[in-house]
Amino acid sequence: MINSAEEFILLRNSETRDEYIRAASEDASDLVWIDVISRFPEMREWVAYNKTVPLNILEILARDENESVRAAVAMKRKLSPELFDLLSRDSSEEVRHRIACNKKSPIYILKTLTNDPIMFVREAALKHIEN
Repeated sequence: MINSAEEFILLRNSETRDEYIRAASEDASDLVWIDVISRFPEMREWVAYNKTVPLNILEILARDENESVRAAVAMKRKLSPELFDLLSRDSSEEVRHRIACNKKSPIYILKTLTNDPIMFVREAALKHIEN
């Protein structure tokens, strides 16, 4: 378990493979994640990439000002229907594209994205529906 924001930062920035993997796969408390988010904005994307990050933390990150953070959230399979909906309407075409490619995107979201103004988002949604 990751016990502090500082520990997460050290693990994430480590050049030791096992430590780097711990940053991506180990659990942390909500308080640790919130501490990382509030004090280390450059690490928000890496919080989203963690495999155990809980839905309530993803809800915070899905509204982040940084497009890369929201795009990282959009790849998560454990999103709630509300987060799929929110991110499918994101101002960023990259975020919408990642929702269109997400294996767990609900069909109604994909159908909506087939009308996206950006061609590569529409194409990804259509391809996902067909498969």
